[in-house]
Amino acid sequence: MMKSRRADIFAFALVLFSAGLWGMGAAPARAQEAAAATAPANADDAAWRQQLAAWRAQRASEVSSADGWLTLVGLEWLKPGFNSFGAAKDNQIQVRAQAPDHIGLLTVSGSSRSGKPAQAGPILQLLAPAGGFPPELTIDGAPAREGQLTVNNAKPSIIAWRGVTLAVLARGDRFTLRIKDADAPTRAGFHGLNWYAPDPRFRLTARWIPFNPPRIEKIPTGLGSTLDLPTPGIAEFTLDGQTLRLAPVMEDREGKTLFFILRDATSQSTTYSAARFLHTGLPDHGLDQPGTLTLDFNRLENPACAYTLYATCPLPPELNRLPAALEAGEQRYAH
Repeated sequence: MMKSRRADIFAFALVLFSAGLWGMGAAPARAQEAAAATAPANADDAAWRQQLAAWRAQRASEVSSADGWLTLVGLEWLKPGFNSFGAAKDNQIQVRAQAPDHIGLLTVSGSSRSGKPAQAGPILQLLAPAGGFPPELTIDGAPAREGQLTVNNAKPSIIAWRGVTLAVLARGDRFTLRIKDADAPTRAGFHGLNWYAPDPRFRLTARWIPFNPPRIEKIPTGLGSTLDLPTPGIAEFTLDGQTLRLAPVMEDREGKTLFFILRDATSQSTTYSAARFLHTGLPDHGLDQPGTLTLDFNRLENPACAYTLYATCPLPPELNRLPAALEAGEQRYAH
């Protein structure tokens, strides 16, 4: 009888011991499974943060570069006829930088200087001042010569003298002279950009609703004019339980990116009041098919107008003026 009870107790203890071993082994196994499940998420988050940090560093480098927006020191309208320009006060356009007194003359006319028939729209030419062009003056990297200039907002002719560069841009049916100075005080005083801390909550997947065919959106500008730009569709997303919509436009003919011009509730306090910009890739099924689109508002950036008084910037269309606060991306620049 005693032996039987001892055997039963031993067997029961063995069962408990075995169960204990299994229990002890299950906890580490569950921990390993949880770690394996979260490892990809943690790795994705770390990669995203690293890419975002690199993008923000590149953004600061571009803004403060020798050709960045901090170097913009003038934006002057050209009048029909002759427009002399240089550092001297007797020019029609005074270049406020360390530059030659008289750089040249920009002429706006309806026909070419050689007497050829008038072409569609005005013609822009560069002429030498009395005494010739200043030494070291170049056009597109070659020694300056008189002649017609290329007026192309994407790639205009560049007139350069040391660190000063000038380019003529089209603004509707008028021309404006953009003046940049690599030694501008605004660039010398650059001390970095201001950002919200990275927040994955503002990296969203939006539903893409295409327009077939694309529509033309009238985008207002700071000059009071409008730009007619194609809008291929709507990006719809949810933030804090609120459904919001944004309409992008296409900046270039290649159509490889979407350009969102928007304003949100933070514009009243912490972000640039006029607008912020967001560039994204294309929807997963293309522009003309329903699909999804990634919106990472941590990459919201300021327009050129946030850094200089001499830039003209597009403003958000009515749809892109959001009531929600996008506490992400670039904050106001401290001049």
